[in-house]
Amino acid sequence: MSDTPSTIEIKPAATILLLRDDPTFEVLMVKRHHQIDFASGALVFPGGKSHAGDHDPDWAAHTVGWEAYDADQRGLRIAAIREVFEEAGILLAKRRDGAPMSGEACPMDVRQAVDAGTTRFIDVVSDLEARLDLAALTVFARWITPPLTPKRFDTWFYAVNAPAEQLAACDGRETVDAEWIAPSEAMRLAAAGERKVIFPTRMNLQLLAEASCAEDAVMRAAARPLVTVLPQIQTRDGGRVLVLPPDAGYGVVSEPLENVM
Repeated sequence: MSDTPSTIEIKPAATILLLRDDPTFEVLMVKRHHQIDFASGALVFPGGKSHAGDHDPDWAAHTVGWEAYDADQRGLRIAAIREVFEEAGILLAKRRDGAPMSGEACPMDVRQAVDAGTTRFIDVVSDLEARLDLAALTVFARWITPPLTPKRFDTWFYAVNAPAEQLAACDGRETVDAEWIAPSEAMRLAAAGERKVIFPTRMNLQLLAEASCAEDAVMRAAARPLVTVLPQIQTRDGGRVLVLPPDAGYGVVSEPLENVM
C-alpha cells in the first residue's frame, strides 16, 4: 500500500456466493490462477468487473425479474451471473418454459469465448432459449476497496441457492480449481495457511458461517440492513489497522494491515 491519496477509478464489480446443502452447508469457491494480477492464487467466490454488455437494455427480453430492479442493479446482477458462468460453468437461468437449467449449460469453448469478449453473453442466453434469473440473487454485502490500494472496486456480493441440476467446473484460465466447501472449513484452512484467502473473502466467509444452511444464509442476508463497507485505515497503538463499520454485520473488526495485504 502506498500513502499517496488514491485517484484510481473505482470500478463496479459483482460476486456470487453460490450455496447448497449437499448434505452439509457449503459455498462454491474457485482458486484464482497464479498469473492473474489481482488476488493471484487466492480462494475466492466467483466474480469480477461489470462490463458494458451487462447493461444492454436488450436484456429485458432475456431475464426474469427485470422490472424489479433499477438499471444499476440489473447490470450488476447480470455481471454476477455472467462471471459464475464464465468461471464455474453454472448458469443461473430458467428455460423459456420455466424449467430449470440442467447438466452442462454450455461447452467450455463457449464460456471462454464469452470471457474473451468474442461472443456476447446475451447471444449465448438467447440461443439457449433461457432467461437469466435476476430475482434468484439476494444482496449479501457491498464492499468498496479503500484508498491507497493499487486497484479499487465497488463490489456487490449476492447469495444464491445453487441450482441442483448443474455441475461446476473451473475455466482453467482465470480459475484453476472449483470446490464446494463449508464456510467454517475455508476459514480454518486460511488460518492454518493451507489456503490463501484475501481479507474481504475471509470476512464474508465469517458472516456466512453464522448461518445453519443455505436457505438460512439467504434469509439472513435478506433481513440484514445493507451497510456499505468502506474499510478505514487507522493508526492504533503504534500500528496501522483496517477498521470496518461496526454496524455492517461483521462485529468489531480491527485488522492489522500486514494481515490484509
